[in-house]
Amino acid sequence: MIRTRGRDLLHRWEGNPVVALENVPYQCNTVFNGTPVKFGDTYLLLLRVEGRQGYSFLCLARSEDGFNFTVDQTPCMLPAQQGPFKLWEENGLEDPRVTQIDGWYYIMYTAVSPYGHRIALARTDDFERFERIALVSGPGNKDGVLFPEKLNGAYARLDRPLGNDIGSIWVSYSPDLVNWGRSEVVLSPRPRYWDSFRIGASVPPIRTDRGWLEIYHGVKMTSAGPIYRVGTVMLDLDNPACVIGRCLSPVLSPRQEYERIGDVGNVVFASGAIVEDDGEVKLYYGAADTSICAATVHIDELIESCFESADLSSDDFCRTACPYRRG
Repeated sequence: MIRTRGRDLLHRWEGNPVVALENVPYQCNTVFNGTPVKFGDTYLLLLRVEGRQGYSFLCLARSEDGFNFTVDQTPCMLPAQQGPFKLWEENGLEDPRVTQIDGWYYIMYTAVSPYGHRIALARTDDFERFERIALVSGPGNKDGVLFPEKLNGAYARLDRPLGNDIGSIWVSYSPDLVNWGRSEVVLSPRPRYWDSFRIGASVPPIRTDRGWLEIYHGVKMTSAGPIYRVGTVMLDLDNPACVIGRCLSPVLSPRQEYERIGDVGNVVFASGAIVEDDGEVKLYYGAADTSICAATVHIDELIESCFESADLSSDDFCRTACPYRRG
């Protein structure tokens, strides 16, 4: 049942945050932007933790209900100390996103070096051993999310290369998860809107009857600094470069004190979601770059949020002129 929309479409968990600095069993600066996965009957959060050295690494937290988490005693992925990843991970590992394909859990994460950001790919089948696969982008790219299935015989991803200081969402394809190309712009910032400065993919795309549902983050610059919000867009199932619906209003905005005050204020940064069998979506997001929080919503409500405007020919939508577009 679709509820009447209030200040935000998503309902925050009353016990937020689900993971904060105090929950990490070793000294660190902060914890945020954790990606979730259902592993058997256990909810896992793969967390970004910033250590005292000033760089980020990854660790796991576990929960039986998706809200009350216990953080593992030690990190699960630290910056590489040798090999081809060493240089590119020198300044840390950031913002992982997990996608399951054919029994493997693939992790797209941002490798940070003195030469900029690159998207890297690793995988695991047990969350005990993690195998690095490849650096899959050039410098200046981040926010990589992998589609959960092949499209027309190829793996597909969304990412956010930065060109001319404009952060748009692109789609790229690969035959082997290592070599990527055929890149196209999918979505760009909208002047004056809540996502007018920069956007990026946040959650691995979710297949629905109406298309690929992508939950993304948008940034608007103000005189007091940037504001990060969460929005939705619907992409064509066969051609995800085709936008068939995009929200006008954000579905989550920083309003609570833990979202407005922190290392970086005024930030809600979605980083993953779990769709339950009954259609409930558990969305996990970083709050003020200081903690990880959870919010819930029904999948139908997220789908409908993509179609707030019936005028797909207007400038409110980017890249909508597409032969695959459906009403």
